[in-house]
This record gives sequence, structure tokens and C-alpha cells, in this order.
Amino acid sequence: MTSFRFLHAADLHLDSPLRGLEADAAAPARRIRQASQVALAALVDLAIREGVAFVVLAGDLYDGDWQDWRTGQALVAALGRLTRAGIRVVAIRGNHDAESVLTRSLALPEGARLLAADQPESLALPEHGVVLHGQSFATRDVRDNLARGYPAPVAGMLNIGLLHTAATGRDGHAGYAPCSIEQLARHGYGYWALGHVHEREELLRDPWIVFPGNLQGRHVNEAGAKGATLVTVRDGRVVAAEHRSLDAVRWARLEVDCSGAADEDAALDRVRAALGEAVDAAEGRLLAARVTLRGPCAAHLALARDPAATREKVRAAGLAVADPEALWVEAVRVATQPAADLEALRARTDAVGRLARAIEALGAALPEAPADPAATPAGLADDAAAAATSRVAAPVGAYAAAMLNRAGGLREALGDGHPAVLAAGGQLPPELLRRARDLLLAELARGDG
Repeated sequence: MTSFRFLHAADLHLDSPLRGLEADAAAPARRIRQASQVALAALVDLAIREGVAFVVLAGDLYDGDWQDWRTGQALVAALGRLTRAGIRVVAIRGNHDAESVLTRSLALPEGARLLAADQPESLALPEHGVVLHGQSFATRDVRDNLARGYPAPVAGMLNIGLLHTAATGRDGHAGYAPCSIEQLARHGYGYWALGHVHEREELLRDPWIVFPGNLQGRHVNEAGAKGATLVTVRDGRVVAAEHRSLDAVRWARLEVDCSGAADEDAALDRVRAALGEAVDAAEGRLLAARVTLRGPCAAHLALARDPAATREKVRAAGLAVADPEALWVEAVRVATQPAADLEALRARTDAVGRLARAIEALGAALPEAPADPAATPAGLADDAAAAATSRVAAPVGAYAAAMLNRAGGLREALGDGHPAVLAAGGQLPPELLRRARDLLLAELARGDG
């Protein structure tokens, strides 16, 4: 029985520019900026350790058309380590590196091949019974179904297709080189090595059609383990495709259930426990965590009254369980609710009851809260959301705009739907109205007690 392994990776995004880190003096900016290169080195180490036959890279080796030659040299050095170990490398360009000066100008080491962009190209590896087929992006915005032009499979060989594509479409990813799963399955290849989508996904197992996800998460919206797929071939057929984590920085969204927490200390105890578990799960990597506190609790007023102070207390809780080299709390969101008996407050016939009902009426007009304020649709174009949005006084909006402009790149890092960005544009987001409502209710309940 003949067998071998190969590695499938994609979306290296080497030296992806990270915006907004300079706004937080505690941010481990240098380690985060170097993470993509560290992950690439880990990919090479894994390939050599496992003795793989070859490595396929399905696009977006670089992040864009910029001329930092050190980035290109880092890639050439990594590929050189592979080829000197007798491991072939076959790659295609994706949307991010389609027009890159680096990919056009830097010669790859012998044994590494970048497939053509004008038409699909095939490369036979007869010593392994494999034929690789692929086509690079010629321009950034490829909307044609490239897979239609891929050659028919070579009989008696394991045919592997490299394709940078959104397939049938994925949230958060432009619809480049669209194709259907059925189309790829019918084409007759034994394995489709896809790129572009940053979440790992096995679209099909017969034949295998796989997105490995990106090699290194670039921000908190790319949370979880990142890496490459190790593929095992026996007697000319793929029998396994297993994820291997290679990321140097692990991004995480931590939801801490504070329901029933009697006070702030009790809530922070839960934060410490959650952060400790997440650090352990990161297995020695730097953990960059966004923490959200949820649930009705008596601690709500203390947590929500001063979000900046709560953020610093959560960060201090993190320092109690892990070294700063192991944990960075990227952001903290307080999404708890008051644990007051709201029904009793509403039922009262005095001024307290009337005020409670008025506050609740405001809340009823608001759209459902997003999982994250940054996910609020840009501009709040929806009619219901727009109707529930108030205008911020001009000085407040001007102050917010000045602060965002002073912190270079912060506006882009936060996104158009972030409350600070909306405030700078003169809008008070529903999320902030909701927080104000809950604080008022909690104050009413406390004062009544």
C-alpha cells in the first residue's frame, strides 16, 4: 500500500496591516504584527516534521499590492526551507496578492511553482501519482467561474485542484470566482484545495472539497484555532484531511455569564475563571480576547455605570491569571441587565412606576441588540433602527470625531457601525440607548430598595 501526505494552506496574508492597535498602549502590537510570519514558520516546521510530499498554497500569500521587500523575502526564505528539505511547493495568487509587486517580481526557489494567471495550468508529480491544476488571479476582482476552465482529470492519477473562490458565497467574503459544490464534485478531481474563506470548512468528503481557513487570525472577528489541513493519501485516494493549528496569536470572543452574580466581585470571579480556561485552551499562544459580560445580575449597576473602569478591572482580572505575554484583553463589553423585579416596578401607580413604564417604552422601540456593537449595520439604514436613533448634540459628535481622527486608523479598525463612529456622525446608536435604559431601571430598583 502506497501512502503519502501533503499540506494544504491558504490566506497567509503575510504582514497584514493591523489598524487601531496604537490606540491601546497595552496592546502587544509587535507580536500581533509578526504573527503571520511566525505562523508561516510553524507551517514549514510541520511540513518537515511530518515529511510531507508537497505543500499547496491556495492564494493570498500577501495582503496587498505594497512593496515591503522584507515580506517577500520572508516568504522566499520559508519556501527555501521547504524545497531544501525536498518538499515541493505549488501556489496560486488570490484577490489580495493578484497585483502584488512582490509576487510579480520575486523569484521563488527551485522546487516552488506559482501557477499562471492567463489560463489554468497543470503540474504533474509522477513520483507521487499526482497532477495539480490551478489558476492564479490576474486581477483583484475576478467574478468569472474559473473552475469551468480547469482541465479534465488525468486518468490513473490523483487530481488536485487549487482554487481561490467564495464558492457559493460566504458572509464577510466577496464573491470571487463563484462556483457550486456540485460543479466541483462533478469535475472528477480527488481533492479541491480552496482558499479565500477564512473559516475552516469541509464542503464535501467524496470528493474532498476543503477550505483550510487562514493560517493566522488577523483580528477578533477571525477567532478560534487557525492553521492548515494535513491530507493523507493512500493508494491514490484521499482518506483523511485533518486540521493542524499553527497560529501564533489566538483571537477569542469570551461570553461570561454573570447571571445571578451578587456583586461586582462575584462577576469578576467568573471573568477570571473564563479567562483562565481560555488561556489554557490557547496552548501557549498569546490569547487576544474580547470579553462580553451577560445576564441579569445584581452586579449590573456597578459594571455598567462606568464601562471604562469595568474594562480596566477585567484587564486586572486577566493579569491575575496569566502573564501579559500570554493574555491581552482587547476589549470589554458590558451587556448585563438589572436583576430588579421590573414587573413590580411597572405595576406601581406612583411616579416610580410611571417612570419605569416610560423607560420600558423607550426600550420597546429599539431594535434587537446585536451580538456585538461593532456588528450594527453601517449607517443603521433599516427604518426601524433609524426611527429609534436619536441625534447627538453637536459638541458631543464633534468631540467623538476629533478623537477618532487623532487616533490614526482607529475609525477603520472599529468599522462604520461602531457606537463611537456613529456618534461622530451625529447618531446615538440603539445600543447606547439600551444601556441608558437598563442603568435607569437599576437605579430605580436600588433607590426603591
